Amino acid sequence: MGEGFAGPVLAGGKLLLFHRQNNQEILEALDPATGKRLWAESEPTSYRDDFGFDEGPRSAPAVDAAGRVFAYGAEGFLRAVDLATGKRLWGFNAMQRYQAPKNFFGAAGTPLVAGDRILLNIGGPSGAGIIAFDAATGRELWRATNDGASYSSGVLARIHGRPLALFLTREGFVALEPETGKVAGKRRWRARSNASVNAASPVASGNEVFLSASYGTGAILLEAGPEGWRELWSGDDSLSNHYAASVLHGGFLYGFHGRQETGQALRCVEWKTGKVRWSLERFGAGTVQMSDGRLAILRENGEFLLAAPSPAGFKPQVTVKLLDGTVRAYPALQQDVVYARNEKVLAAFRISTKP
Repeated sequence: MGEGFAGPVLAGGKLLLFHRQNNQEILEALDPATGKRLWAESEPTSYRDDFGFDEGPRSAPAVDAAGRVFAYGAEGFLRAVDLATGKRLWGFNAMQRYQAPKNFFGAAGTPLVAGDRILLNIGGPSGAGIIAFDAATGRELWRATNDGASYSSGVLARIHGRPLALFLTREGFVALEPETGKVAGKRRWRARSNASVNAASPVASGNEVFLSASYGTGAILLEAGPEGWRELWSGDDSLSNHYAASVLHGGFLYGFHGRQETGQALRCVEWKTGKVRWSLERFGAGTVQMSDGRLAILRENGEFLLAAPSPAGFKPQVTVKLLDGTVRAYPALQQDVVYARNEKVLAAFRISTKP
């Protein structure tokens, strides 16, 4: 397998992998049971990382209900591919088209599927901050804001019965209507320092949205009301996500607090108050997801853990080393199988909770 931080994706009975080999960004479909390649589709790339990190794609592919796969490469090439056959449907370099800067680490947001369109925080000038494209043709449908691109992926939510797309851009929070691009709310939420990133996706519950970033920014819980969005609490001491987003379960957030390079803590935090219920210091970086009612954690050192979410404490039911090297991509989870990748290998593991 080639370079990249893009996690594998399960869709339509296929395992999708987006990675770079030599000077090609390759989107391919594999048989989840065997790893056999079913099809592959590639695009030339000349992306170079200014800091000497990985030069592969950063964002995972997205798939819509019509069986189209959308992939967004490190230097901004956006493409749509048929899931069944691997045939290219359309594609273009969005960062070039909209004159968006490279920033620190290239393009990293996963396309957000919203019905018959996809939304991206491309970060171009002249109102090309967030753009909607027709999923079938790639035609621009609308553009909104002048916000620069972050490394966070947008999410869909229903706020007061109204469908909204929620983004944490380079500048902060943006809520807008997927159909029209009309902005329904904005809140600046970023570090004062230019040498910083917003990377974790927003987390929505009811009419409330949780945002988090590192570099002295911290977390904030916003509530949408008749007079706009109001702050319920904020602070840099509760749950400052550097890269991976937190998850919400039973009124509590579970996620990684602090800078990745200094050793993150794994924490449980009350959604309504920001109060820290427990914290495992120096736990290290990783990703956390909910899987069948349990926390599924893949640490950067390749260790995988399963645990029941509880504000009373953290008691893993499974702790197993899956991969060596550095693991930064989210894994794909399906029942008792974990699909995980490091810098060189994609592998599938069947996880047993039996002793």
